[in-house]
Amino acid sequence: MAVEIPALVKTRLRSRGGLLGECLAEFLGTFVLISFGCGVVAMAVAALPGSGRAATPTTIFLAAGDWLLITWGWAFAVVFGVYVAGGISGAHLNPAVTLAMALRRGFSWAKVLPYWFAQVVGALTGAALVYLVYHDAINTFDSIAPGPKVNGHTNATFSIFATFPAPYFQGGVWGPLIDQIVGTAFLLMLIAAVIDLRNQAVKANLGPLVVGFAVAAIGMSYGANAGYAINPARDFGPRLLTYAEGWGSLAFPGSVAGVFSNYWWIPIVGPLVGGAIGILVYDLFIGDVLIVRSELAELPPAGRSTPVRTSDEE
Repeated sequence: MAVEIPALVKTRLRSRGGLLGECLAEFLGTFVLISFGCGVVAMAVAALPGSGRAATPTTIFLAAGDWLLITWGWAFAVVFGVYVAGGISGAHLNPAVTLAMALRRGFSWAKVLPYWFAQVVGALTGAALVYLVYHDAINTFDSIAPGPKVNGHTNATFSIFATFPAPYFQGGVWGPLIDQIVGTAFLLMLIAAVIDLRNQAVKANLGPLVVGFAVAAIGMSYGANAGYAINPARDFGPRLLTYAEGWGSLAFPGSVAGVFSNYWWIPIVGPLVGGAIGILVYDLFIGDVLIVRSELAELPPAGRSTPVRTSDEE
């Protein structure tokens, strides 16, 4: 038997039922996403080593299992973020998703910027919560880890919150940018498939779980190149937090001497471009075929394009 739930805050502001309510949902969903996503990285980088559960207080990523912890943690973060917000806003939780939905799924362009703002603020707030909970572990790790450091902070603890490219790119732009385009293109392609009722859409409200699996797959297959941000808000919001808390040039402009520089814009531009490409590719190769098949199914059977006349009618 369903239980009637009274309103927590009684208000006559009808706007809470419209765009404001949708933005509040995007805020909370993205907050959940970052709280669990950055939280699992804080566990792997600072909390597990610092609590004596690793070989040394600075031992991280000793084996592939450490990476699996992070990829599955981010997958669950996506799942529960989508479950929290999905019924109100569609749970984009990602500016690249919002842009793609406006580009090809009829989402209102007037809502794009408000959604983006809510997503970034939600990500910033989620990162602030992770820092509140784990700042002791982070500060301990930074104090004993070798350099280089910026204001006493290491790039390792910065990675709890935001992303950076692997050293083998040698500071180049194109490798990480292509990585972000490809990863986000797959994300939007898979989201489009999961929610497409004309295709084999996921039933029984299992869509968020399957989208989480998609994020895990992207992380396992394309994560090490640049941290698989695949979400401008996921990177930019926590990056703002790290800048405010003293990570300085590691956050903005996103530089480590001799390794990479001016990186901050790549996890923003790459996902926006990749998301648009991903949904266009899906529609070109799958969506258009589904439309054609639907149209063919509506045609009259062969030889029946005109009424059949009997001999008495002639």
